[in-house]
Amino acid sequence: MRVVLQRVLRASVSVEGKTVGAIQDGLLLFVGFGREDEEEVLDTAVDKILNLRIFSDENGKLNLSLLDKKYSVLAISQFTLYANCSRGRRPDFTHAAHPDKASHLFELFKAKLKERGVHTESGVFGADMLVDLVNDGPITINLEF
Repeated sequence: MRVVLQRVLRASVSVEGKTVGAIQDGLLLFVGFGREDEEEVLDTAVDKILNLRIFSDENGKLNLSLLDKKYSVLAISQFTLYANCSRGRRPDFTHAAHPDKASHLFELFKAKLKERGVHTESGVFGADMLVDLVNDGPITINLEF
């Protein structure tokens, strides 16, 4: 499982001209699953993401988590996080999970975020999406589980 995490002031995602998910302060998560990923990885990923101390405290130090701030998440499925560009000029996506498996894991991932009390919005799995964001910091972190 790979996640590109961005701290945002706001983010939204639209499909066919309609906004399907939007948040103010929080995290935009681009989430991809590999062929070998199983459900067990989700708890570790959710715990890490929600408890990363990447939000400023009253002294301006990165000392608070998304849970501390009670912020939101916008999750976007993105199989292209598993692109292999080591040969040729066309990315190879053979290491990405099959869409059925990835869709299932993505739905469970979102459910686990919601179970933790986090307001969670998302894009539409497999759709052609337009993502709009204002990166805060900017802070962008790559995670692999």
